[in-house]
Amino acid sequence: MEEFDYYEILEVNRTASGEEIKKAYRKMALKYHPDRNPDNENAEEMFKKVNEAYQILSDKEKRQIYDTYGKKGLESSGFGFGDMEGSIFDIFNSVFGGGFGGFGSRRKKDEKYSRDLAIELELSFQEAIFGCKKEVEIRYKSACSACKGSGAKDGKVTTCSTCKGSGRETFTQGFMTFAQTCSKCHGSGETSAEKCEKCLGKGYQEEKEKFEIKIPEGVDNQNQIRVQGRGNKMPDGSRGDLYVEIFVQEDTHFIRHRNDIYLEVPVFFTLVMLGGSIKIPTLTKEKELELKIPIGVKDKQQFVFYGEGVKSVNSGKKGNFIAVVNILYPDKLEEKQRNLLLELHQSFGYEESKPINCLEGLVDKIKNWFK
Repeated sequence: MEEFDYYEILEVNRTASGEEIKKAYRKMALKYHPDRNPDNENAEEMFKKVNEAYQILSDKEKRQIYDTYGKKGLESSGFGFGDMEGSIFDIFNSVFGGGFGGFGSRRKKDEKYSRDLAIELELSFQEAIFGCKKEVEIRYKSACSACKGSGAKDGKVTTCSTCKGSGRETFTQGFMTFAQTCSKCHGSGETSAEKCEKCLGKGYQEEKEKFEIKIPEGVDNQNQIRVQGRGNKMPDGSRGDLYVEIFVQEDTHFIRHRNDIYLEVPVFFTLVMLGGSIKIPTLTKEKELELKIPIGVKDKQQFVFYGEGVKSVNSGKKGNFIAVVNILYPDKLEEKQRNLLLELHQSFGYEESKPINCLEGLVDKIKNWFK
């Protein structure tokens, strides 16, 4: 069994959270999925490794054993490779909601490629929050007219001799049994005696298409948008669906957490003692919020403006806007400023060179703890 590090395969730190591991898996699985990398053996091998890594690291017990003892620890504990029952697509489909992009579950046994198609789309912070229209360009598969999508000359196919028509091949190593997509027929269960001269046995040719899609308000990272009838074109002339996975750029000022927006608000130290009111920006340039600073405000104290956040894609309800206080102090003082502060300091009864009695009244305070 080839040795490779699960964390390196998913490109995450060893301290990564479960959500970070899932996010990394989604990205890597889409990148190396066989349907997006036809005839690329290296991509298919990487796809298997990515799935194996996710199956181990997404399970707390397996991950703990792996972190402590490595792969050998998983084997001796009865976990790991022998637990990988069924196709590698089973893990993928469970994460992507039963076959995101149609991979695996929407591919019939006699089809050379999936009906559905998946792409990634990057949006700016503002585009994701307020929605927009985006033009996308895709490359979709269209069934070869000469072989009607079979990949065989004149459409003549035979049962695959390697997997006996099952589309999967199994092999045993010690007491463990592994199953994977057939390397000869790529899961179709059929092979051709002679390849189609037009498509060279692929069963399809690729075509380009440009069109505009509507992005709803409030989409977030890893949200999926389904566009009907924009997937791959099958031999019967029908087309599958296009699934668009959203990736959102970060903003330089606002921080988004689900439908809530956080903004760090700088507050000069004098306002801590004086209190006051300041205007802060919102998601829209046309609107400002008034933040009332109470006397004695604490650093990192939060103030919530309800219903001023991001509109939910599902319910339409808006999240909250949270202002987080960041108390600022001057880096240096001019002579006049220093004298003014010293005068203020002394007005409270403190002298610059006189020590402050930190223990004054301490005994009485301790007595009050036990009352």
